[in-house]
Formats: sequence, C-alpha cells, structure tokens
Amino acid sequence: MSAHWFSVLQQEIPELRTHLLTLDLPPKLNTPEFAPLYKNRVMQVKKLKILPVESIVRGYITGSAWSSYTKTGLVNDLKMPADLQESQKLEQPLWTPSTKAELGEKDENISPKEASKLIGADYAKKIEVLSLQIYARARDYAAARGIIIADTKFEFGVDEDGEVVLADEVLTPDSSRFWDAKKYQVGRPQDSLDKQYLRDWLTSTGQKGKEGVAMTLEVAERTKKGYQEAFERLVEKPWESFI
Repeated sequence: MSAHWFSVLQQEIPELRTHLLTLDLPPKLNTPEFAPLYKNRVMQVKKLKILPVESIVRGYITGSAWSSYTKTGLVNDLKMPADLQESQKLEQPLWTPSTKAELGEKDENISPKEASKLIGADYAKKIEVLSLQIYARARDYAAARGIIIADTKFEFGVDEDGEVVLADEVLTPDSSRFWDAKKYQVGRPQDSLDKQYLRDWLTSTGQKGKEGVAMTLEVAERTKKGYQEAFERLVEKPWESFI
C-alpha cells in the first residue's frame, strides 16, 4: 500500500521527495529460492537521517486527541473550539507532532513549538507544510473511494543534500485511521478499517502493552478483513494479486 501511495502522491505533488528507490528485488533476493518469498513484500529505499519527530495530521477529533480535548480543551497544547463532538471533522486539519521514542518506549505528544526546538524551526516548518499538503491530497483521493482518513502519521528524513524526504510506511492501516464513509456518524467511535479493532480488543481484555499476547483466530480474521477492505478500495486491485 505504501508503494501505491508513493506513486499517487508524487503525481499529485511532483516536488515531493520519497525514500522509495525501486520495488525490484535486489540480486541476492531475486533467486528461485527467495523471490517467491519476497516479491511484492519488500522495497529498496534510500538511506536517510530520520528526524526524531512523528508527523501526525488530524482531520477529525478522535483517539488520543479526543481524550485530551475532553480533559483539557486542548490538543497538543492547541486551544480547540468548544462543544466539539467525538469523531467530528475539524474545520482545518491539525499538525500534532509527537516524539519518536526508542524501541520499547512510548511516543509523547508535543506542541509544534516543542517540535521546532527538537529538530529546528526550518525542518519543523517543512514537515508541517508537507504533512498537511500530503494529507489533503490523500484525504480527497480516499474520499472519492468512500474512505475517510481521520488521521495519519508520517515520518521524514534528511538526505545527503539536507533535503527533507518522506520515509517509512505511508497511509497504511497501521499508520492511519480509516473509516467507512457510509457508516460515519458524529458523536461516537467509528467502525475502523485499520488497527483500531485490534487495539480495542487488547484494551478490553487487559492485554494492551503486554508482550507475548496470543491473538485469537477471530480477532486475526476481523483485523485482516478491515485491512483488506481498505487496501482493495484504495489501491483498486484485489488483495490476492499481491500475495
């Protein structure tokens, strides 16, 4: 799915730089032994210095943003309008960065001002502008296919020329909240086509944050169903053609 989005976004935003080099397998993997295992599962990318900020864009108030808003009226130290409802579309998308924690640690939401201190004002402004631009194009693309992108997370790196480059996964069910537009209703949590179902199951069973959790077949199938539906509606190709 990331490869598809890289292609779509570079058509929409020609000046956008991404880390994708090719979907072709490197010679060591392009062999009878390994090719069947790795075809359509890997991509070759450019090595970058990753900026230590998760670049999150929110078009709707949900998740941790909703939780923060109900307690403080703020989202990432940004004052929000009064009387917002859960899952309501925001008047303008918000850039709400977080720290990029080390393995095993938790990302922390930070204000745009704190992001500027962390990576420098120039880089912070560049990734804010790019993130909002990418989100707007992706939002419209997905809306035409009946999917709401409620929020999403981007990562950026810097290349050898000091240029900001879009990296890592992009607009997947792991990094985004996808909602079925036909089922959308303000004032409640939404049925999701992403990892939220799994997250909710872990929370409801008291297993969130624990290691070695055994997922039931039912939960695995329900999670897969959401991922598959999002993939096929956005990529417009059968899931099976990539397996």
